[in-house]
Amino acid sequence: MPKKKIKKVEEPEIEAVVTDQGITETLKVNYMPYAMSVIISRAIPEIDGFKPSHRKLLYTMYKMGLLHGNLTKSSNIVGQTMQLNPHGDAAIYETMVRLTKGNEALLHPFIESKGSFGKVYSDMAFAASRYTEAKLDPFCEYIFSGIDKDAVEMVDNFDGTQKEPSLLPTAFPNILVSPNKGIAVGMASDFCSFNLGEVCDAVCEYIKNPDVDLLDIIKAPDFTTGGYLLYDRTQMEEIYKTGRGSFKVRCKYSYNKKDNCIEITEIPYSTKVEAIIDKISALAKEGKIKEISDVRDETGLNGLRLTIDLKRGADHEKLMKRLLKNTTLEDTFSCNFNVLIAGSPKTLGIGEIIEEWIAWRSECVKRELYFNLQKMKEKLHLLLGLKEILADVDKAIKIIRKTEKDKDVIPNLMKGFNIDEIQAEYIAEIKLRYLNKEYILNRLEETDELEKKIADTEDTLKSDRKVKSIISKQLSEIKKKYAKPRKTEIIYEFDSSVPDEPVVLDYPVNVVITKEGYFKKILPPKSDKAKVEEQKLKENDSIVSSLLVANDYDLVCFSDKCQVYKAKLDDFDEIKPSGLGDYIPAKLGFESDENVVSMIVTKDYKGSVALFFENGKAVLIPLSCYETKTNRKKLTNAYSSDSKAVGIFFVPEIKTRSDNKDFFLTSDGGKGMIVNSSILTSKVTRTSGGVICFTIKKGQKIVSAAEFTDDGSEERKEILSRYRKTKIPSTGTTITNGKQLSFLN
Repeated sequence: MPKKKIKKVEEPEIEAVVTDQGITETLKVNYMPYAMSVIISRAIPEIDGFKPSHRKLLYTMYKMGLLHGNLTKSSNIVGQTMQLNPHGDAAIYETMVRLTKGNEALLHPFIESKGSFGKVYSDMAFAASRYTEAKLDPFCEYIFSGIDKDAVEMVDNFDGTQKEPSLLPTAFPNILVSPNKGIAVGMASDFCSFNLGEVCDAVCEYIKNPDVDLLDIIKAPDFTTGGYLLYDRTQMEEIYKTGRGSFKVRCKYSYNKKDNCIEITEIPYSTKVEAIIDKISALAKEGKIKEISDVRDETGLNGLRLTIDLKRGADHEKLMKRLLKNTTLEDTFSCNFNVLIAGSPKTLGIGEIIEEWIAWRSECVKRELYFNLQKMKEKLHLLLGLKEILADVDKAIKIIRKTEKDKDVIPNLMKGFNIDEIQAEYIAEIKLRYLNKEYILNRLEETDELEKKIADTEDTLKSDRKVKSIISKQLSEIKKKYAKPRKTEIIYEFDSSVPDEPVVLDYPVNVVITKEGYFKKILPPKSDKAKVEEQKLKENDSIVSSLLVANDYDLVCFSDKCQVYKAKLDDFDEIKPSGLGDYIPAKLGFESDENVVSMIVTKDYKGSVALFFENGKAVLIPLSCYETKTNRKKLTNAYSSDSKAVGIFFVPEIKTRSDNKDFFLTSDGGKGMIVNSSILTSKVTRTSGGVICFTIKKGQKIVSAAEFTDDGSEERKEILSRYRKTKIPSTGTTITNGKQLSFLN
């Protein structure tokens, strides 16, 4: 077949339209209306504590009868809300999700829910609206209080087919109770939530005395996710005064010793479980955290639980300190109390917000009172007309009966009893059975009550004090019915500095301790053949002990002021034997006239400390008494101050008989004795003064105590047999050969 020729159609040239309009004019005409719409009609909450999307949704549910009705499918609610809210169903449903009890975003949720609505602390997706059900929570009776009595202004919806409230007449300061976050154009708003009971009390007190210190009543913000709030009064005062500032919230956790894991059950409101897990995983991959073997989300029906499995030997407290610093397990909440007041955004402090709310709520109460007043006056007007026929009921019946046309009944009654059309209409509609004396008298009694109520209402409308009294009464009622205990605990004293401590490496070191209080950490020789260097010491100083231990051990130093100073061996630098080492009183911050009595190196705090005092007493204290859960550097009242300590020694955990130690004690009365640690009395109280070990005369004292080791020599055996005491207390043995006891020096 021959191909058809296709005619080419020439397109007409389109001329570009160029307008002579300046950039400022373009922004003013095209951008400013959008910006104002976002600020006023979308992102910033108003004094009732709601954004337009929240208000439209809740009002729709109220009109659907869901305050007292049964649960209905969420999709029904979303569909109905679209008549007021010109947005897609997804945006409306997402707004609804946050207001539900199931989502746990609000301390006092407005919507009862059935189905999966996700969680505020997780990225877990919520179920589609066709699967979930909802209705208004009974708590909502106080956000719609008086809405059908003209408490607030009703305005047209977006297409002018319906009316909707400009604000909801909340009977409590929802602006402070419900958290709210919004980002507008050029400004933002970020409200934390406060405890309902505290807020109600604060408003009641503010009504009585505007100069009340609100910080004493509203202690601090309160969040649904709990945790610990690190309280800084200066920060809180700034937030309460200006509406701007920040504070820190810390997670709540516990250590499971059996499974060697950390279980986190509450996290800051401003973070999510997934963000925490991602950050911990990243830190582990970067090698900054080596103590974690696994981290997983075990959140279930019992609530949030984030589990961190630890490797064997990991210090969970040290690890948590680093996690708090490097993850959102401790997070900052920044406050920006930006609220729309009469259509204008204003950043207000707590006191100013309460003042604005009271003024607005007073207007709502007055409008409701005025509505009731008008209804009562209308009813009274009808009853006064009824009163006119009381004198002659038969006359009224006669007028109606003799009137030929229906349209003439009302005019004839008006003429016959000198009443107006409304009253005549009311009388004409009364059933024949009610035209008895009893009915009419009952209505007249009601007239007297109405007149009293009208007088009281008019009196209340003229008195701001009485209007505020109504507000206070409602707040007290709300607190009694719906107030809950705080979920976020307040920590008034806390360690604000959280050091990012590196993992302490475990490797062998030689530790040298001298009599004058010097300390050396020396790397051991790389081989047995390496030349051993001579230890350099200060003049007249001597080595008390030289031990091969690990770098992750603790150094426990006893001072002559009954204090203990603790440090990690890792805190000291390695030096060569030719160096003098660190002077412990200077290194650990001793007081000016404080000296070292003894130093002990330990890792597990097993074993005991043997203490000998000038008064002849001695005691064994478990070394575990000096172990602390927190990383405390100084312990006061570490041992008894009843008498000066002449010797403090470490006694290892007794596993074999050889683990017991002998100590040689001498008195200024020229006597000495050797006592074994196995016969010393053990006490579990650090400040125990012990029992008499060495019996001395009045005015005498113990002058020295030293470890005694039997090296197998004849001289040592002779000393042991002469001075050994198997029972205490003992008077000791007279020292006859002082030179023989040179080891005491």
